[in-house]
Amino acid sequence: MEEKGYTQDGTVNLRRQPVLSSKTGKWKACAFLVGYEAFERMAFYGVASNLVVYLTTQLHEDTVASVRNVNNWSGAVWMTPIFGAYIADSYLGRFWTFTFSSIIYVLGMVLLTLAVSIKFLKPTCINGVCNKASTSQIAFFYSSLYIIAIGAGGTKPNISTFGADQFDDFDPNEKRLKVSFFNWWMFSSFMGALVATLGLVYIQENLGWGLGYGIPTIGLILSLLIFYIGTPRYRHKVRKTNSPAGDFVRVVRAAFANRDLEPPRDPSELHEFDLQHYVDSGKRRVYHTPIFRFLDKGALKEARLGVSPCTITQVEGAKLVLGMSMIWLVTLIPSTIWAQINTLFVKQGTTLDRHLGSSFQLPAASLGSFVTLSMLISVPMYDRYFVPLMRKRTNNPRGITMLQRLGVGFAIQILAIAIAYLVEVKRMKAIEAHHILNPKEVIPMSIFWLLPQYILLGVADVFNAIGLLEFFYDQSPEDMQSLGTTFFTSGIGVGNFLNSFLVTMVDKVTSRDGMKSWIGKNLNDSHLDYYYGFLLLISILNLGAFLWASKKYVYKRESNVEAKDENVEIECKPLETSPLGLQV
Repeated sequence: MEEKGYTQDGTVNLRRQPVLSSKTGKWKACAFLVGYEAFERMAFYGVASNLVVYLTTQLHEDTVASVRNVNNWSGAVWMTPIFGAYIADSYLGRFWTFTFSSIIYVLGMVLLTLAVSIKFLKPTCINGVCNKASTSQIAFFYSSLYIIAIGAGGTKPNISTFGADQFDDFDPNEKRLKVSFFNWWMFSSFMGALVATLGLVYIQENLGWGLGYGIPTIGLILSLLIFYIGTPRYRHKVRKTNSPAGDFVRVVRAAFANRDLEPPRDPSELHEFDLQHYVDSGKRRVYHTPIFRFLDKGALKEARLGVSPCTITQVEGAKLVLGMSMIWLVTLIPSTIWAQINTLFVKQGTTLDRHLGSSFQLPAASLGSFVTLSMLISVPMYDRYFVPLMRKRTNNPRGITMLQRLGVGFAIQILAIAIAYLVEVKRMKAIEAHHILNPKEVIPMSIFWLLPQYILLGVADVFNAIGLLEFFYDQSPEDMQSLGTTFFTSGIGVGNFLNSFLVTMVDKVTSRDGMKSWIGKNLNDSHLDYYYGFLLLISILNLGAFLWASKKYVYKRESNVEAKDENVEIECKPLETSPLGLQV
């Protein structure tokens, strides 16, 4: 098929016909995808960045309740992709799962715009006195939010992996292009977030919430039209198994059934199909690795009666899932730190002097734009300067390994939360010096004191967010790449839920017996500095756990198998030059 100019990885069009390499895929196809991503991120951050302000000022919830509700919704947005990815990998494929989910997403945005625009759907205010939201108003508002979460479940894990599918791993030139894909994919995401945090939050607070939500809704609809214009250029991967997750279950079941047997020291004695099977099926053979050796019992040729042996490739797929789970666990605390940007950082900013000049007042959520700006500056610098520089030293196509990238990001994030702690200590001293107790009284301290923590978290995310997305996509078993990407999204989701749990428990524990709560309704009479100190401590401990997990992790090694002139050729494809995460 290569002689006819078709793609070498077996991708097809919507009619399941082979596609020409010159007319499909690559950046010409991805241009339509990144446009959607920019508008989708604008819509998401247009809601998420200022949601805590809407809940406290419009629905009149207290600080702890609003932080908890924002975290719970954000957590749902990042957890539902587990189901969307499973549906894509097992039934509909990425394109059609994305299509149906995007309709649900748009429906949620339309309903949310109505919820903040129509008079009888929001609380009324008379002479400055506002009523609390009714049960029906709250139900309609939160139903709209969670419809968005359901829609995001099918779009988030599939649009980025669908973009990565546009590059042929069997073509050396396209494989090189793919190295930069996730960097520039996230760059478009940051652009959408920047528009939201710079423009939309100002529109929401000064020109109306309906307009502030309506603009990204219209943008999202237009981006979908642009996405479908590019349909003739898209490549679609053929699903090679009906139940990708089923292999993991079969391996665990077989290993448990053979638990009393000893696996051989020589992996060649384990069960594996011959090379011709992989030629005929188009699948990739995965090489044996020494970790999680108990799973090797699932590939014993002399298995228990009634137990069908799994192949080494299937066993290695299960090992990859366990290995990624180990890394996933140590990303939860960093995700908890990230959750502060749209919650406590915003509430902290509302207590400070936000004036620019004599009349203009900066919305507290707009400071989040500096997270995005630092990302937008850092991504090109990382891709164009840092990677080539490190590539010369390490001979790694990525410059540094994926886990090294994560380690650098986590370290920068620790520095950011340390600065957040010091700034909060300064804010508490300003409150004490000026005897401020009223929750609405502005502290004579500029909001721009918060700027360093926002900028550092943006730089950290260039290493963290992009690194995690790339890591979980690359290290997933071949037929589980959408589901594998949900390790990235679910980590953020659980981080939000974890932050919601921590905020609730810290408030309950620290307010016992009449003590001053660390996170009370009145941030001017709380101890937020203690909470940031607590986050700093667990972040340092988590970095130690990450270093341990990364040294235990072994990267996937697979082969591309092709048949030419009736001879079998094998190309070993190690995804990293270093077998250990943080070692060069």
